[in-house]
Amino acid sequence: MKLKRVLMVMMLGLIIPFIAACGNDEAGDAKSSGGSSETGEKVLNFPNPEAIPTMDPSIATDESSFVYLAATMEGLYRLDAEAKAAPGIATKHDVSEDGLTWTFHLREDAKWENGDPVTAHDFVYAWKRAVNPATGSEYGPYMMNGVIKNAAAVSNGELPVEELGVRAEGDYTFIVELENPTAYFETLVTFGTFLPLNQKFVEEQGDKFATSSETLLANGPYTIENWSSTSDSWELVKNDSYWDADTVKMDKLTFKVMKEPQTAVNLYNEGTLHRVDLSSDLVDQYATADDFHIQPATFVYFIKFNQEAHPALANKNIRAAISQAFNKEALVNEILNNGSIAANGLIPQDFTPLPESGEDFRAVNGDLVVYDVEAAKAAWEKGLAEIGEISVELELMVDDDEVTKIMTEYIANQLETNLEGLTVDIKRIPKKQRLDHDTNMEYEMQISRWGPDFLDPFTYINLWTTDSGNNKMGYTNPEYDKLVVETATTYATDNVKRYENFLEAEKILFEDAAIAPIFQSSIAQLVSPKVAGIHYNPFGPTYEYKWADVAEK
Repeated sequence: MKLKRVLMVMMLGLIIPFIAACGNDEAGDAKSSGGSSETGEKVLNFPNPEAIPTMDPSIATDESSFVYLAATMEGLYRLDAEAKAAPGIATKHDVSEDGLTWTFHLREDAKWENGDPVTAHDFVYAWKRAVNPATGSEYGPYMMNGVIKNAAAVSNGELPVEELGVRAEGDYTFIVELENPTAYFETLVTFGTFLPLNQKFVEEQGDKFATSSETLLANGPYTIENWSSTSDSWELVKNDSYWDADTVKMDKLTFKVMKEPQTAVNLYNEGTLHRVDLSSDLVDQYATADDFHIQPATFVYFIKFNQEAHPALANKNIRAAISQAFNKEALVNEILNNGSIAANGLIPQDFTPLPESGEDFRAVNGDLVVYDVEAAKAAWEKGLAEIGEISVELELMVDDDEVTKIMTEYIANQLETNLEGLTVDIKRIPKKQRLDHDTNMEYEMQISRWGPDFLDPFTYINLWTTDSGNNKMGYTNPEYDKLVVETATTYATDNVKRYENFLEAEKILFEDAAIAPIFQSSIAQLVSPKVAGIHYNPFGPTYEYKWADVAEK
């Protein structure tokens, strides 16, 4: 939601904006003026921290893309207010006794905005496209390999795409064969990678598909208007062709890219915006406002080390030193100041309980990487000796928003202060470029993040297997791979054993100092009382706009 590791852009909540209200007199005026246009339409206006990198569900890897895909498209199911799978194009499904065959029954009244019916063939085409090596999808193989029958062999080029375990029986029955029973499959298919595509339309658009409003075809609650891949503003407009259009209350939602939190707050106070996320310097100012609240999140931020880009990063002690050399508690309490907490592992706090005891995963596995200057210095000296150097210069790639800038400068200063001989060169670039560099492994270190795509530790742990499309840092450990694979194969129906493997795999990840955890995010926000019905999802797309509404006074 996850999303792909949308870097630090969310920082202190700078992620995806949500409606705001301040609580002072000026904010009160803004609250009373919002929610409708001069024409009587229901309209809400939000900032967004970045441009949308792509609207192609096979290519999308980041939070913003998945949020707007969820708003404009409908899959088999979508997440409701309780983060449960609610009917979408599928009205129900049947599961075979062995758990390997899922049969989805599709509604016959769903249409694309051009009037074409949404059919089982649209799902077959989209899912095959996502794992076809020619598409170049990262998330297709990541989400489907080891889950959908033959997905791994297809994505590796060992079998033709026709062998993927999906098929249509008529227009409104979609059948999926799994490699192994998958307990979380119902919520998995709510994710953007599993959305259908109209094959005729996609192929007519060719390389232009999903690069602008004109080259997109919606089948969900809204259409996206006035958007292209370089746009800094766009609108979600109610889709009258949507099968459940009567449920959609909003006429329009507008979005404008804003990287400066103060600018967004000023516009909120003027009544132009209906939601904003607050940076640390604004939290104290608005913390007592009636509309201030902190939204806990499950995004975990970390430093990725590209072990193939620099000899020093191939050394475990160098990586371990960096992981322990910056004060995470000071970062979340003083720099972020938005309710975020220090991350000393990968699986976030309060995400998933162990199957038997009900204890929180994070509490059971404890703190695996903590701030420890003395241990960091010892590992650093040992690492330098092992690589035969007395100093190291490393580049740290980050997003270009203001909050990330402040946080990155703090981390770089901590590293250079505590690790003698280390120079950190900060490279600030737009997120879309950063994602491209990550895909091509064109970086040394980068600040990244991950939010869960479904409610299971696998969504985090599977990132770092040797063949994962999200690894992109040259990390490999056969024992780690074995433990992760077993959770989806040997122990697929034994949740107790699965979680034992997850616990052990996470320990190995940090024994290897593969990544350096930074913090688990929260979002400090001002949310206008005008806003109703927008759901915050604990996994998948961060926000669900289908049920958005303007609250009555």
